[in-house]
Amino acid sequence: MNITQAPQGINVVVETDSAVYIGRLGKLQGDQVEMHHAAVFPVVAGQDAEALIRYTARFGVPVEHAEVLFETRGIQRVRKLGEVPKA
Repeated sequence: MNITQAPQGINVVVETDSAVYIGRLGKLQGDQVEMHHAAVFPVVAGQDAEALIRYTARFGVPVEHAEVLFETRGIQRVRKLGEVPKA
């Protein structure tokens, strides 16, 4: 799914080249994405981000930020958190 196609107000997983953002999608503001009640996980080379995403899908978002803004540049994948396998 493209970030412009993602429905606002639902929990999504946004994977970028430098971090994984998980939280409730807000509005697009130019070239930035607004996310509410979000957690940000830095991507470390060799780390399996999918295991972390599945863990969060199963047990909930460990909210670190009430609001966060990040660039749309570098987004690799966008998914609804509810559609992530919970295994």
